[in-house]
Amino acid sequence: MTATYRAARDQLLALRGDHARAVREFTFPDVGDRWNWGVDWFDAVARGNDRSCLTIVEQDESSHSWSYDEMARRSDQVAARLTAMGVRRGDSVVLMLGNQVELWESMLAVIKMGAVVMPTTTAVGPGDLVDRMERGVARAVITNASEVHKFDDVPGDYVRVAVGGNVGGNVGGNVGGTDPAGTATDGWERHEAAYDLDVPPTEHPGTGPDDRMLLYFTSGTTSRPKLVEHTQRSYPVGHLSTMYWIGLQPGDVHLNISSPGWAKHAWSSFFAPWAAEATAFVYNYSRFDPAALLRVLHTHEVTSICAPPTVWRMLINSDLSAGPGSLREVIGAGEPLNPEVIAQVERAWGLTIRDGYGQTEMTAAVGNTPGSTVKPGSMGRPLPGCPVVVVDPVTNALVTQADSEGSREGEICLDLSQHPVPLMTGYQGDEQRNADAMAGGFYHTGDVASVDADGYISFVGRTDDVFKASDYKISPFEVESVLIEHPAVAEAAVVPAPDPVRLAVPKAYIALAPGHKPGEDVARSILAHAREKLAPWQRVRRIEFYELPKTISGKIRRVELRGRENELDAAGAGQPENEWRDDQFPDLKG
Repeated sequence: MTATYRAARDQLLALRGDHARAVREFTFPDVGDRWNWGVDWFDAVARGNDRSCLTIVEQDESSHSWSYDEMARRSDQVAARLTAMGVRRGDSVVLMLGNQVELWESMLAVIKMGAVVMPTTTAVGPGDLVDRMERGVARAVITNASEVHKFDDVPGDYVRVAVGGNVGGNVGGNVGGTDPAGTATDGWERHEAAYDLDVPPTEHPGTGPDDRMLLYFTSGTTSRPKLVEHTQRSYPVGHLSTMYWIGLQPGDVHLNISSPGWAKHAWSSFFAPWAAEATAFVYNYSRFDPAALLRVLHTHEVTSICAPPTVWRMLINSDLSAGPGSLREVIGAGEPLNPEVIAQVERAWGLTIRDGYGQTEMTAAVGNTPGSTVKPGSMGRPLPGCPVVVVDPVTNALVTQADSEGSREGEICLDLSQHPVPLMTGYQGDEQRNADAMAGGFYHTGDVASVDADGYISFVGRTDDVFKASDYKISPFEVESVLIEHPAVAEAAVVPAPDPVRLAVPKAYIALAPGHKPGEDVARSILAHAREKLAPWQRVRRIEFYELPKTISGKIRRVELRGRENELDAAGAGQPENEWRDDQFPDLKG
């Protein structure tokens, strides 16, 4: 099956720059009945391969690299250690680690064992852990010694492994002493004990393509996290589409700015670069420093970078005059990227940020691929092998290119009749949600988009973010894209504010850029900018300078802001202290 996977990978590499042909000719490979990505692909290309596999640069800019062969051997050791502790094929293993080599070797080890990886962000608290451990039926946990206290009140008979301990001492100061055999006296095993093992390559666990491999908790903005199940096929094979979107080539050095525990980290820091036989590059920092990031990009000759809009917005406010260095591909992901950010990077570096789209529930499915024309504001076109369609939410009919007069809107979906390989098997333990998500022959993303005559898809908003004001439909993303063009605006979130005349008016919550302070002058300037750039029905009528609430993965929680507006209205509260309204500026009315 290694040869089949390689042939599909190589086909996409050869079709770089020819999106139409790739979509026409590529199909995801049939990997047969016996398939394990860790053994059948990673180990197959890693044994004896001294090419850099993982490079981690720390805050002080010190760095360390591991080869493909080293990663194969380290994961063998971890797999043998977990097996000795009783972890078996099909067991769920929580990995609550940061950007450190132990994360990559453990994730690879669990996959090679045929067990199930359950990535978890270190930002979660004990209450969240109880829920995740119970719903994921966790058999084991691997975490840093500094985090083990979070499990003190998490019940269960599960294997506990701590990273960072020393035999005969305390594990990170938070775990009890250890005995000579390397077992922590309070029940936490030492991860480092695996490195003392002399073991053969991990044997194939006999997994098939439909066996569970990953359990991801989503960063829901409107409800508690959903538990998404992926298989040995859906992510490892499906992420060939992600590799194609990014434009990765063998030997590339790819930097992905993403926090462990979230699906995007697996997308661009694990599956996509290692499918391409590239280097997964990580820059660890406690506080983001644009200048330091730019320096690291140059020093380590990074060839591609994938970063969320927040990072790109901070970069354009820094000095980009040194140029892009070795960068060939620049990617935006996580949330739609505003056109103004793309334009500024293009002016400074001559490189176009290519946006894309996917979810935890699937791989990259829509994207602006290398060599394609990039239309401002568009996420691109369906990626090779991904049966993306835009569906009318009322009639369940397809919104096609042929019937698009300019563009039409609908919900982004995957056509289930085409058996989308990159799609999850479902939400574990939630049959009703599964039925809703897969209704009518489509997987429903919950995202609204428009499609134009060329098949380019542009994000409009979540189904629960789009609202009406004066009987006109408002897309928060469109309004926010205009607002952040103003130099004082770092981030913006637009929600409906109850209004006795219009029912609702667009209100923007604003996070100011460095060097700007809340006040009448900046409020007037932003409102004037919005009036000039937006259609009359889209005009922002109120702005409030406010710290934007976000999920722990960094997505703005508009639902929380909508709730705040409704609560203020219900309580008859007056105008908030840092809110400004257009009727306070008579010259802006009209």
